Amino acid sequence: MNQDPFKAYLRQSEPDKRHKGYAWHTAIGLQAVDGLKTSDYLAHTAVRNIEGEISFEEANALLQTYYEENPTHDAENRTEEADKVAARIAALLSERAFSFTPNAYLSIHRKLFAGIYPHAGRIRDYNITKKEWVLNGATVLYGSATELMATLDYDLSEEKRFSYKGLSMDGIIRHLAVFISRLWQIHVFGEGNTRTTAVFFIQYLRTLGFDVTNDIFAEHAWYFRNSLVRANYSDLINGIHETTEYLELFLRNLLLNERHPLHNRTLHISGTFKEAEKPDIRAEKPDIEALKADIEKVFHPKTAIHILKLRKAFPEQAIFGRTDVMGIIGIKPSRASDLLKEMSGHGIIEPVAGHGKGKYRFRPRQG
Repeated sequence: MNQDPFKAYLRQSEPDKRHKGYAWHTAIGLQAVDGLKTSDYLAHTAVRNIEGEISFEEANALLQTYYEENPTHDAENRTEEADKVAARIAALLSERAFSFTPNAYLSIHRKLFAGIYPHAGRIRDYNITKKEWVLNGATVLYGSATELMATLDYDLSEEKRFSYKGLSMDGIIRHLAVFISRLWQIHVFGEGNTRTTAVFFIQYLRTLGFDVTNDIFAEHAWYFRNSLVRANYSDLINGIHETTEYLELFLRNLLLNERHPLHNRTLHISGTFKEAEKPDIRAEKPDIEALKADIEKVFHPKTAIHILKLRKAFPEQAIFGRTDVMGIIGIKPSRASDLLKEMSGHGIIEPVAGHGKGKYRFRPRQG
């Protein structure tokens, strides 16, 4: 089972099921911001909760028991984290109580990551950097460890004092984009900042009168994170300016039910992936046509389209990995991994050594 069953609940006429379906759909989708994938067991447990068979407390207890009986020994397998955090997010999103304070923000992190991170609910005491695909490996400058609480308190205080009266909807969207991008940039915690910020933001938006019960967070969580990155990065020498334009598109879809395309490749600072959308068809046509004939015999039509798009983006001996696939096609980390595995299994691509883990290139056609 995957997330798709939850989308049906968004159209439910029964308010309680619709609200829970949204909470679970969003909670599961948000795990993609850290490249995590939830289990089938969680999906079945979530459906039982939505249908009223079990409470959120019972769902969390079942997950705890499940992983005690089925411990994970692979350090890289973070499915347990994804399952537990998703269940906790769903429970929080189903609550109506909310306090717009620094303590509430810290409390969300503690509730989501207790027993998972030793620093759950604690402000980091060290500085951090994170290599970002969308920045070609560069990092955002996050808040200084010596000023985190003061910065958090200042940003929330300023927002609390802000009046939306008289603003057009465009002005409201722009202000919200600036507010949430600045809150995220502080990066109060060592890990789990984006998921914490998303939950806090959704709860805050409700207090402003927004419904926020569609599938935008669930379907575009990684775009949300990348748009936050782009809102906090400048490289003036190379003509790159921090911008909330991508975040505003996300918010317009989320809050106004508009339908702007949200493709991660459009956020990449190099512009490489924008150009990849318009490849030189004349140069690639013989190989692409031959490849198309082969893959359409083996793969699902949608998968075949994805493979052709990647082949056009990475000609000859070009090397690529999971994050490149995510950027070109606009899919989640788990789906990108599955696609690479499927392509490799059918001999369309081959692993490449010496360029880091998980790198591939298309195999040359024979004959």
